[in-house]
Amino acid sequence: MKIEGKIGFYKPKIKKISEICEKMLKEDFSKVYFSINFVDEEQIKKLNNDFRQVDKVTDVLSFPNLNKSPNEKLKKFFKFADFDTGLLFLGDIVICKNVAKKQASEYGHSLKREVCFLALHGLLHLLGFDHIKEEDEKIMNKLQDKIMEEVGL
Repeated sequence: MKIEGKIGFYKPKIKKISEICEKMLKEDFSKVYFSINFVDEEQIKKLNNDFRQVDKVTDVLSFPNLNKSPNEKLKKFFKFADFDTGLLFLGDIVICKNVAKKQASEYGHSLKREVCFLALHGLLHLLGFDHIKEEDEKIMNKLQDKIMEEVGL
């Protein structure tokens, strides 16, 4: 999986997260990519309001490129892959680093762990998972916990 965006220090762990996610979901991520970008509170609040009509700061937002459910395999969507590269764009993840810093402090863990968790959370949304219904939230939380544990965070 290719990851775009200026994520520097976090890239190796986020890459590992995507590899574990690929294995656990029994998917092939070799021809897919997504982007991660960091923004400030003002920017994420505007995005949250513009796209979700929620006028408040949040930690992470996902903008899926596919209308995918968790049970659908990615191979179904390769008809939408870029004609020139053959790569399938999953979507964008936007993380507010200042909120991540506050949450890391509140939860008593590192910023690196918090950013990686938010990236994973966003990636699962790009792959069709959500937490609107309680049963879906349990599935998503269990998967996040397994992946974070396997990554060592």
